[in-house]
Amino acid sequence: MQAVHTHALLDLLQHGYDDLMAVYRNATDRPLAAVPETYAVRTGDAPRTASIWAKLGWHCYDTSAPLFAGTWDAVYWSAQCALAAAAHVYDQAGVAYALCRPPGHHAGADLYGGFCYVNNTAIAAHWLAAQRMRVAIVDVDYHHGNGTQEIFYRRDDVLTVSLHVDPDVDYPYYWGYAGETGAGYGTGYNLNLPLPRRTDEEAYLDALQQALERVHAFAPDILIVAVGFDTYIDDPVGGFRLTTVSYPRIAEQLAGLRKPTIIVQEGGYARDALAANATAFLAPFV
Repeated sequence: MQAVHTHALLDLLQHGYDDLMAVYRNATDRPLAAVPETYAVRTGDAPRTASIWAKLGWHCYDTSAPLFAGTWDAVYWSAQCALAAAAHVYDQAGVAYALCRPPGHHAGADLYGGFCYVNNTAIAAHWLAAQRMRVAIVDVDYHHGNGTQEIFYRRDDVLTVSLHVDPDVDYPYYWGYAGETGAGYGTGYNLNLPLPRRTDEEAYLDALQQALERVHAFAPDILIVAVGFDTYIDDPVGGFRLTTVSYPRIAEQLAGLRKPTIIVQEGGYARDALAANATAFLAPFV
């Protein structure tokens, strides 16, 4: 994790809840969770103040990722799940599914939000790149993987590709446009394919074909699929029109690359359909 995220972020995630509770040590009315009261406009250096409120507002960018007493344990083991999957595929090839909770693709090097605290996909990808593997990430969550993009934006050893709803109309709003293609050494190694709300299976598969053409040209050693089932038609935070039968068709295209593959779980909130959607997606990889 330390190779992907700043020490300041990891320290806050590990100790932020306890530090805030210490402020309210003698209070009768404590907050239930550590959530910023003020959000920083990042125009300068990190805050010099030691205030826990300042640290929360510096590193967290929305209200969807509160810190509770057990948050760090969940975050740590979610990242370890992705790392274990990466190590397994590196050693034995084949396919591994990392059922990560909480998800991670909205977490940047020094930021967390969007239900995400550390970036499980990026941690796995960075570890594989350190083993001299060329890694391609294809993010098929409903929302843009802004954290993953930020972490690898200036690198050419990891290709990042994301199919997601147009940020003009949905979260995360500020990232995910087609013109964001990388910078420095990473120029040309980030591909965003924003799609309109109500995108159906046919249009989605067309965009996926474009994504896979870029992956094929990159010639990765290992593929990481950041999968989110919030693309499902009845997902409460989604807006696409995919159905359960869409997922094996998407997965068949990804499996057709014939690369060792790590599948990392990202979003998906239609609880009654999650098991069926995940099973359908995984079937072509078995």
